[in-house]
Amino acid sequence: GNGWARVHAFTFGTRLTNITRHLKTRDVDAALAAAGAEAQDWQGGTRIGGCLHAFNRDWSRRVMGQGAVVMLITDGLDRDDAHDLGREMQRLHLSAKRLIWLNPLLRWDGFAPQAMGIKTMLPHVDSFRASHSISSLEDLAKVISNPNDDGEKARLIAMMRHEAMNPKEEKRYGSF
Repeated sequence: GNGWARVHAFTFGTRLTNITRHLKTRDVDAALAAAGAEAQDWQGGTRIGGCLHAFNRDWSRRVMGQGAVVMLITDGLDRDDAHDLGREMQRLHLSAKRLIWLNPLLRWDGFAPQAMGIKTMLPHVDSFRASHSISSLEDLAKVISNPNDDGEKARLIAMMRHEAMNPKEEKRYGSF
């Protein structure tokens, strides 16, 4: 439909890469091969803050129309400075109608926001959801259409607040 003409896709590892044009082909294998060849930074870690800065500076006003829904797919494990990451997440959130974070780490029972990148990003998203299975991705249509869906955000923010108030309490959950 006409809505897909306005979908843009970027990857990020150590740098931001626009892969939109590669995904326009109908051949899925060719599209993925071309996108993979364009994004050369698969094994260098993740610089989410720097990549979001590049997106906010160079692309946000060009590709995000009014009412844009942004899906950020990342584990949130970041090599960048937390302050910069927080600033860029806030900026992205203010530019979008909704910011939905899909995180594959939510597949683990007892997931807790321990990594600084996750703690920094979480307050700036509207919804925090799993993205590890076909079932979790099938739920995405409902998430996009429901502006009140916050996924796991409220539960994890409460967990972070509890931990901040009780820093010496023994943890009974996994950490990332």
